[in-house]
Amino acid sequence: MAVPVKKTGVKKKAKGKKKADQDGKLPEPAVEKAVEVADTVATTLPTDTKEATFKSLGVCEELCRAVQLMKWAKPTKIQQEAIPWALQGRDIIGLAETGSGKTGAFALPIVQRLLDDPQRFYAVCLAPTRELCVQIGEQFEAIGSTIKLQTATVVGGLAMVDQAMALAKRPHVVVATPGRLVDHLENTKGFHLKTVKYLVMDEADRLLSMDFDEALDKILEVVPRDRNTFLFSATMTSKVSKLQRASLRKPVKVEVSSKSDTAAGLVQNFLLVPFKFKQTYFAALVAHFIHYSVMVFTDTCLGAQRLSIFLRHMGMKSICLHGNMNQAQRLGALSGFKAKEQRILVCTDVASRGLDVPSVDLVVNYDVPKNSKDYIHRVGRTARAGRTGRAVTMVTQYDVELFQRVEHFLGKKLEEFTELVETKVKASHERVLEALRSTELELREQEEGTSERAVKRKMHKQKSKGGRKRGR
Repeated sequence: MAVPVKKTGVKKKAKGKKKADQDGKLPEPAVEKAVEVADTVATTLPTDTKEATFKSLGVCEELCRAVQLMKWAKPTKIQQEAIPWALQGRDIIGLAETGSGKTGAFALPIVQRLLDDPQRFYAVCLAPTRELCVQIGEQFEAIGSTIKLQTATVVGGLAMVDQAMALAKRPHVVVATPGRLVDHLENTKGFHLKTVKYLVMDEADRLLSMDFDEALDKILEVVPRDRNTFLFSATMTSKVSKLQRASLRKPVKVEVSSKSDTAAGLVQNFLLVPFKFKQTYFAALVAHFIHYSVMVFTDTCLGAQRLSIFLRHMGMKSICLHGNMNQAQRLGALSGFKAKEQRILVCTDVASRGLDVPSVDLVVNYDVPKNSKDYIHRVGRTARAGRTGRAVTMVTQYDVELFQRVEHFLGKKLEEFTELVETKVKASHERVLEALRSTELELREQEEGTSERAVKRKMHKQKSKGGRKRGR
């Protein structure tokens, strides 16, 4: 049910509201009265999941056709609640479990409002990770495929020049990570956000955290105050001060799940293992689900690299994805996993938010996440859009306290995974130790190779500098 949120921070009234009122939208008397009106309107919005269609939510025919081409049969709960409010021109705080169609909930209204009032640089969508930005950009392009919508995806790790050329074409929608967007605002000639009508923050709780503070402040300074702001996430911060930083104007809170909900079709278990035999149990677990597509989460980049090589030495196809890889490698790994070229993707939390890989059957938390919110996002990679899935968290004697925190956050006790037989698991321990030795050797060779290349580059630079001086 949509719950209007009373905002106390920004006193400045928006321009152009009168026109919105004439179009049958909510009037703007005192804040209290607006909240009362919103309450009465909320009850009239369609909430019956069986009856609601995109057309009944107010989506225009062109976009209904695009939605059919994308094979979206009917709107999800978050889309049913958010789209009517968004089409009325309200600011939205959207809270729903992962895999529930949040991208569609903000992309459809933005593209429809763009059709009514065509202009360049109409919307900016911010996301915390590069891969999520690419995915959102693809969704916008698919929704706008019938109306020639132009989008630009601006992320770190790729050439600034190519992105500057894309921005010079003045696209309708810019999807970006905050840091790279600030780089372009400061360095790309002629690029500005003065005409932006919509600012979207996907995975908003992550964007409003300390990591993106500086970049986000710079972006909020240059975008107009007279705009619509959408915040969407599976886990939302409760700190009002953080939400006020996004400059929301009398937002509507659309909540179709509690703060820590996981998908209904998700089976969650834990596997209690001795630390000494952790890799042995992990190999047995992955072998047990031999026909499953698996995502494995670790805490560190080195851990992901090591585990991926270890699995290869155990004879299992795997690929890794982490922050120390360049952007081309990261996108290559993700597309290889999506295309089912590799059965196992070993990754850090860089892949835990928002990524939609439809075929993931099993999520393994090799390391228990330090932050309980990260658990929700990790296990949300499976059981998406009404499908079923499984998540298994490996818990050693050193992880018990961390795991209890996760259970407390979820508000329930998880069942133990009991399908592995201890004697069979430990029978393969010698083979696992051999694979670990081979893994360490390969990692050492890689390290030596990179350091040798670095030394050669340094020597080459020094030689070229010396040559220039002699030439003078």
